[in-house]
Amino acid sequence: MTDGTLIRMENITKVFYTDEVETHALSGVHLEIRKGEYVSIAGPSGSGKSTLLALIGLLDSPSDGTYTLNEHSVAQLNISERSRIRNREIGFIFQSFNLIGDLNVYENVELPLTYRGMSSTERKTRVQQALERVGMNHRTKHYPSQLSGGQQQRVAVARALAGSPSILLADEPTGNLDSRNAEAVMDLLRDLHREGATICMVTHDPRFASHAERQIHLFDGRVLEETVEVN
Repeated sequence: MTDGTLIRMENITKVFYTDEVETHALSGVHLEIRKGEYVSIAGPSGSGKSTLLALIGLLDSPSDGTYTLNEHSVAQLNISERSRIRNREIGFIFQSFNLIGDLNVYENVELPLTYRGMSSTERKTRVQQALERVGMNHRTKHYPSQLSGGQQQRVAVARALAGSPSILLADEPTGNLDSRNAEAVMDLLRDLHREGATICMVTHDPRFASHAERQIHLFDGRVLEETVEVN
């Protein structure tokens, strides 16, 4: 991109309507993420962190404001176009891993690539490379139920990486892990960032938020402050 900006959000608002109640999840949020950045979005429960991540990942649409991804406005995208961009541009890492129990490790990582019409040879190369990067290439035939939580999250990271996305979105990636596995996953994300990955992570844990080079703090749907880590 000409100025290196991958994501630009301006005056983003998100309102949820239930019966006669309006819930303002986000109010006037401005956010920019440049290519190669590692950004954390932190804040207490109910501050709008996951809502913001869902908007970035095109899983939902804002009530107002503008969102530009890779210099393209996403406002007029239809459902199929949003799905295509999610598949090609965005890698998701969820707290609950979201692996398919009936598929083995290799098949879980390969599945999103099949939707691209990619050749089996290219899929195989990408899957093997992604699993090697997360240290799980020796578990290709295992099923999620045969893996620890930390191993499942590594497979989920590999699945996100295999598509060579523009950005990795991690929603509380350590939420279901013990402290040892949580630190291991954070170390993995840090290594990926050092290799050039763009990462945006939601976390409520200040220890893990500090792993990012830039922290955005939300409170009641607004950006309260922004801090930059000095390493």
